[in-house]
Amino acid sequence: MTSPDSVSFGYEDVTPEEKTARVGAVFSSVAKKYDVMNDAMSVGMHRVWKDRFVARVKPREGEQILDMAGGTGDIAFRMAREGAAITVSDINQDMLDVGIERAMERGIDGLVWSRQNAEELSFGDRFFDAYTIAFGIRNVTRIDQALAEAHRVLKFGGRFFCLEFSTTQWPGFAEVYDAYSHKLVPKIGQAIAGDAESYRYLIESIRRFPKMGEFEGMIKAAGFRHTKVEPILGGLVAIHSGWKV
Repeated sequence: MTSPDSVSFGYEDVTPEEKTARVGAVFSSVAKKYDVMNDAMSVGMHRVWKDRFVARVKPREGEQILDMAGGTGDIAFRMAREGAAITVSDINQDMLDVGIERAMERGIDGLVWSRQNAEELSFGDRFFDAYTIAFGIRNVTRIDQALAEAHRVLKFGGRFFCLEFSTTQWPGFAEVYDAYSHKLVPKIGQAIAGDAESYRYLIESIRRFPKMGEFEGMIKAAGFRHTKVEPILGGLVAIHSGWKV
């Protein structure tokens, strides 16, 4: 059981401070190979999921959008095409450095890169039109605080969108995916990134993340209204959304 003063790091219970430090070490370790590993682990499907996610966000020219935990730029690059002003934030400087390098290689200018802790954003109240976070919320130490901060920095009428792994409800598929993720993903991580343990943690963090309905409840508790959950592959991945009204 997790004590009131502990949080989960994979299947371990640790102090909040230790989780923050250990998650930082994980992403520093995998930063250079992060996108290659995403392709390998999802058989390229993460690209389709991210396209679908950005289509739901509907970024528009002139909007201010905060892409949290967006270090490598995958979501930001997609949204910038629509003319929105994107601030890319991540707690991990190594991930941001990879994103900055990728932006330079692609000739993408105008993005703002800002090291931020999702639980304690330095931005003012009611500044952004939209807040996005893709495959990052489960690595936050205090998810409720991050959601509260997302609500704070959004303007009235602002929208929140989160893309995250969840638990598929398709009979049979859940068992197949569970076996694949636990047995093969760490081996793929070792082969491609030379780091099995970091990818073992990332899989364990998915298993410990709240189920779709529970996470939607947390979004509502943060003050968002008109919340919605859009399952993908039966809930293996889900797009969560809500509005600040």
